Amino acid sequence: MFCSACGQALAAGQPVCAQCGRPVAAPIPPIPNFDFQLQNYASRIRALSIVWFVYGGLSLAFGFIGLTVAGSFLHGGWGPWGHSFGPGWWFGPALIRFGWSMMVVRSALAVFAGWGLMERAPWGRVVAVVASIFSLFHIFPIGLALGIWTLVTLLGYRNTTLYDQL
Repeated sequence: MFCSACGQALAAGQPVCAQCGRPVAAPIPPIPNFDFQLQNYASRIRALSIVWFVYGGLSLAFGFIGLTVAGSFLHGGWGPWGHSFGPGWWFGPALIRFGWSMMVVRSALAVFAGWGLMERAPWGRVVAVVASIFSLFHIFPIGLALGIWTLVTLLGYRNTTLYDQL
């Protein structure tokens, strides 16, 4: 290393130039390289996968509670569709069955997305993007935020390259 003012050779760790007295410039910190970016991206993918697991579990739990109450409402005579006349005798049970199937599919898709991202599998990225598109329309603040976060984290050339390197 040399002095920037007079060109005198400097020893390692020398704070000032012995000839002209100029302070030695601090060393420039290294620029984050690809490994740093890859580690940062891996931690974001891990956090995203944990959130998908939690979202799948909460979706299953709250869906189970909601559909159980709705089934009791439609079959137990609580409301206008509880009796065996009108549209409730065929429409209510069909609606409940559709709700159960959608809840199971949505929850399973969220858990598979979390698992695929945690394992960093190539199919995990695709499943997570599909699950994020479905979650955009589910629970307004949570599903929308998770869907946008997933799409921003997984889509794009840079993110695709980083995910493939994981």
